[in-house]
Amino acid sequence: MKIILKLVLEQLRQSTRAPEQQCQKVAARIADEVNRICHESSRIQESGEIENWAKTLANHRLKLCLRYYKLGSNQGRVELSSTLSAIVYRYISPARGRAGYHARVTLIEDFLQGFYAEALNAFRREAQLEPTYSPKTRLELAEYMAFCERYAKRRIPLPGRRAQQLIILRAQTFSQKQPPETSVDMDLAAEGSSLETPTDTHSATLHELRAFMVAQDGTTADPGMSEIIVKELIRYLESRQQQECVKYLILRLQDCSTGEIEAFLGLTPRQRDYLQQRFKYHLVRFAMSHRWELVHQWLEADLERNLGLTPHEWQMFTDRLSAQQIELLELRQQHVGISEIAKTLSISQTQAEKQWFKLLELAWEIRNRSVS
Repeated sequence: MKIILKLVLEQLRQSTRAPEQQCQKVAARIADEVNRICHESSRIQESGEIENWAKTLANHRLKLCLRYYKLGSNQGRVELSSTLSAIVYRYISPARGRAGYHARVTLIEDFLQGFYAEALNAFRREAQLEPTYSPKTRLELAEYMAFCERYAKRRIPLPGRRAQQLIILRAQTFSQKQPPETSVDMDLAAEGSSLETPTDTHSATLHELRAFMVAQDGTTADPGMSEIIVKELIRYLESRQQQECVKYLILRLQDCSTGEIEAFLGLTPRQRDYLQQRFKYHLVRFAMSHRWELVHQWLEADLERNLGLTPHEWQMFTDRLSAQQIELLELRQQHVGISEIAKTLSISQTQAEKQWFKLLELAWEIRNRSVS
């Protein structure tokens, strides 16, 4: 397997700034792992293409390692956490059905800390490193994170010719061991700290949420309100018994592919498409009706900023309004409540709300059309 060692070492030299000695150590560990897999796998041995298999396995490990190397320490951790969280999300839930978003996220973070420790021990054992070894350099950390992702996704044989990813089995065991009082403590802790100490994972998903909500709108959101938006959207979905939409949202924010979402939620493509349409419906209702003021302030598209429209766009917008809609808009700009507006316009409150929804929808359409 000297050819594998040579190929991996050459790539590490070209693609990283790590010292020669580090490149040699990491290359040797990758080559040794590939050699062990090829030697122990009867399928590979019987294929008659051992060298091709070795190159494929080595390239896979090398690409994953370099990917984490390019991300760096902080973003690499966020990416790894996001990837593993998406896999285990549906398998970890607080006891007694308290499946609130923040409670679940806190449990997942606790689970992952233990899993990272297990993966490090497995890495030490399989790479024949000393029991106190810990990755310190950027390349060593990338090597460990790549191993951790592969270790999590290992397929473990189960009775009945079935197999399951190792991290899912660990998550199921972890969730079963949670005592009832834990879920209460986690919920309280999450409610008390979610706005004060947002995680890196939250920061990454907030960007995705904003992009998904505003489509091609290029406005800049206020980061100080981001956590509130996520919390309110999750609460809105849960209040309408839309747990599947909550799960879809989490997976969508973590950049899961369509196939991964279908696999995680156990859906057919048709069922996933239906869920996506249902989620979009609730997202629009949340953004333009339920908490329109909060969302538009977050997007810097509130009434004080002419709903985020330029002077030219604002003129286009108002030109398309009826006399009643113009009056409704002016009353809104004066911060008159919707019930009072309904009385002033001699219409029902429901009709006033529908008219306001249409105005926001029109402004949204004009903003996105101009950007595109």
